[in-house]
Amino acid sequence: MAKYLLLKHYRGAPAAPGCDVPMDQWQPAEITAHVKYMLDFNAKLEETGELADAQALAPEGTFGRYDGEGRPPVTDGPFAETKDLIAGWVVIDVDSYERALELAGELSAAPGPGGKPIQEWLELRPFLAVPPTITE
Repeated sequence: MAKYLLLKHYRGAPAAPGCDVPMDQWQPAEITAHVKYMLDFNAKLEETGELADAQALAPEGTFGRYDGEGRPPVTDGPFAETKDLIAGWVVIDVDSYERALELAGELSAAPGPGGKPIQEWLELRPFLAVPPTITE
C-alpha cells in the first residue's frame, strides 16, 4: 500500500461554462450536493480501507515563520497564499499509482453549478517513503 495526497484547490477547474464558478456564487442546493458527493466518496473509501484522512479547510489563514529571537512572525511576502489555493485534502492508502489516479478522477467529478461535474484538477502527491538504510 502507498499513501497519496489528493490536494483540492479553490482554483483549477477548466474554463468551461459552469466549471469555473467560485463556490461562493453557487446556489445552496448546489453546495449541499457537492458536500454530499464528497462525504459519500469518503465513506466509500472508508469501507474499502483506502481512506486515511480527509479535511476541508476554512478560507481564513496566515503565514508565520521564525524571524530571529524575540521577533514576531513575518506574515507578508512574495508567497502564494494557501488560503486562496488549498480547499482541502484527502489522504488515500492504495495499492497502486493507477488506483490513486482513478480516485483523483472520481473526486474531480464532484458536482458543481447545475449539478455538472466541476472537473477540477487535483494535485496527486505520494507521501515520501522512508529512505533505505545502508548496511555493511
